[in-house]
Amino acid sequence: MPGSLPRAYNVKPNYPKWTKRRGQQGFTLLELLVVLLIIALLAGYVGPKLFSQVDKAKVRSTEAQMKTLGDAVTQFRLDTGRYPSADEGLDALVKQPQNTDGWNGPYLAKAVPKDGWGRAYQWNVPGRDSEAEIVSLGKDGRVGGSGNDADLVYGM
Repeated sequence: MPGSLPRAYNVKPNYPKWTKRRGQQGFTLLELLVVLLIIALLAGYVGPKLFSQVDKAKVRSTEAQMKTLGDAVTQFRLDTGRYPSADEGLDALVKQPQNTDGWNGPYLAKAVPKDGWGRAYQWNVPGRDSEAEIVSLGKDGRVGGSGNDADLVYGM
């Protein structure tokens, strides 16, 4: 017949019916909450341990950088006969200060790095217990503290 669709288009699709059979049920809300609680407890236990390892790595990285800076300062002193002044700071390791004879730098391949927490190192001349010192104020960025907040000091 003209105007009617071919027989193949008039057939209803045979999709499987989604019916629940005995023994096939989804998870209950209570079961999902128990699983979420277990995941939260595990995260609460593992999370702090992971973050403490990150803090320890920042301390070790900062100590290694301070040693590298200390070696560069020592080389500066051998070449010039003095430590950089407080005004010159650690920038004297990468850029020659005015009126400095014997400067043979730059003593660092790149700019002066930041400590493990992204803050600039302090250069103290004289130091607390030595002629000069490089100081990182630790995680909290304040003088003093204990643990990860303790100041890291590299004396010359």
